Amino acid sequence: MTLITPQPGIMEIALYQGGKSKIAGRDDVLKLSSNENPLGVPPGAQAAIVAAAGQVHLYPSTDHAALRGAIGAVHGLDPERIICGVGSDEVLQFVTQAYAGPGDEIIHTEHGFSMYPVLTHMTGATPVRVPEAGRRGDVDAILDAVTARPRVVLLTNPGNPTGTLLADEELLRLADGLPERVILVIDAAYAEYAESYDGGAALATERPNVLMTRTFSKIYGLGGLRVGWGYGPQEMIDVLRRLRQPFNLSELQMAAAEAAVRDADWLHDCVALNRDQRARLTGELRQLGVACDDSETNFVLARFADAAEAETADRALQAAGILVRAVGGYGFPEGLRITVGDADQTGRVIAALSRWREGG
Repeated sequence: MTLITPQPGIMEIALYQGGKSKIAGRDDVLKLSSNENPLGVPPGAQAAIVAAAGQVHLYPSTDHAALRGAIGAVHGLDPERIICGVGSDEVLQFVTQAYAGPGDEIIHTEHGFSMYPVLTHMTGATPVRVPEAGRRGDVDAILDAVTARPRVVLLTNPGNPTGTLLADEELLRLADGLPERVILVIDAAYAEYAESYDGGAALATERPNVLMTRTFSKIYGLGGLRVGWGYGPQEMIDVLRRLRQPFNLSELQMAAAEAAVRDADWLHDCVALNRDQRARLTGELRQLGVACDDSETNFVLARFADAAEAETADRALQAAGILVRAVGGYGFPEGLRITVGDADQTGRVIAALSRWREGG
């Protein structure tokens, strides 16, 4: 018997399964399984990547000052209260690692991001999954789960894979109802797609126990570079910085992210395209008898009659060279999460599902 054993919780972690990217025998695959931006990388970010490529032999900045300054200027936030990470996942890891451990609990909702139990087990804490109401976070259910043991609440808003948004007044009610010893983390990876929503920035500015996380992987098209950030009370950010590796982001990553966040025209174009094609996709799905909520993200959760029907629809889409995300692991065996593409891509999805519904 080996004497080398992992820390408590590690072996409870199920390995993450990402969205498929290939279909055997096809070279025209349309990948709508990972919520990537159909417009790709902002031109300014591409230019920044090229310019930074010749400097990758040099160690990068350790304080991320330029990137934090750009984020702060664009969002009207204090750069000193911003922390950058390798995707928002790393920022989530910072906060769970800093504030939870064996004997503690971390709360998440039943259809929340699949990394939440993983992050919880990494700390040795116990994940507590609470029910949602109408595929939205249920404030009362979350508050009912707060006993003496919870240290952190992880809330995806807008939700993934639901696409639904918990209203500002409900977020405020949740923040008001939590004891100050419990940290509320608002994971706002899709905030840019939800118009008139600040991602929880106001709450994170005002409250001593609220942290907002954001990402460059979605609307800014930098998923392959892995850049995210968090914003919260100064005291909490000071704690998280002690966990951050000094060289966690390369100069190339930071340069691309800085250029992307400053490109207001790009952001406007992406939001407009997504708004139009999301409405089109939602309307056509409903016409085909497929249920879906109004989405505030860059994807739509298509809910079929049952798991068997979802599977046949998925097979039909793959036969047409289209990859979407089956979300049984998120508690929706009858669901397919479909990334919103451009006009041609959306048309391709609609055509494939129309043929499927007609039995063709």
